[in-house]
Amino acid sequence: MKLIFATNNQHKVDEIRALLTDSIHVITLKEAGIEIDIPEPYDSMEENASVKSKTIYKMTGTPCFSEDTGLEVTALQGEPGVKSARYAGENRSFDANIEKLLSNLADKPDKTARFRTVISVIINDHETAFEGICTGRIIDTRRGDNGFGYDPVFIPDGSNKTFAEMSLAEKARYSHRARATAKLVAFLNKLETNH
Repeated sequence: MKLIFATNNQHKVDEIRALLTDSIHVITLKEAGIEIDIPEPYDSMEENASVKSKTIYKMTGTPCFSEDTGLEVTALQGEPGVKSARYAGENRSFDANIEKLLSNLADKPDKTARFRTVISVIINDHETAFEGICTGRIIDTRRGDNGFGYDPVFIPDGSNKTFAEMSLAEKARYSHRARATAKLVAFLNKLETNH
């Protein structure tokens, strides 16, 4: 089965490809010859994921999926949430986003947070959504060089390493994106079996 992944973020593509079975072939927007940046205007990850997959499905008619991910910090009432990629401004700087997060959390004793991923997949005009959640906490100093986004300051529950200190395989044991992708894979496998 071939699916277009509606994203321009190569990190997300690498993570998701590492989780898929051989029967599922994911191609990127670039590989599909599509050069667009789809806006994410909504206040919920569900709606943002949905608009991205609908846009690409309308353009191509090919099965496709997209995801939206946010970091939700308890002491900041769920911020940065849906604005995670642009928390410190439109230029989407990972460093500036982390700086803003740490400064907003500086005087807060509660450092608990969770990553949430929502995947929207459209096949034969039918949309299905999946969610993956990873709980953990924010630390004050960056650690590790892997990963992207807030990975250097997020430690998932059950580990003492930040996401940025983990390999892709290690991260997949905890990751929100891995959990949502596992649901996607199970769904696609079921479709294959029923055909």
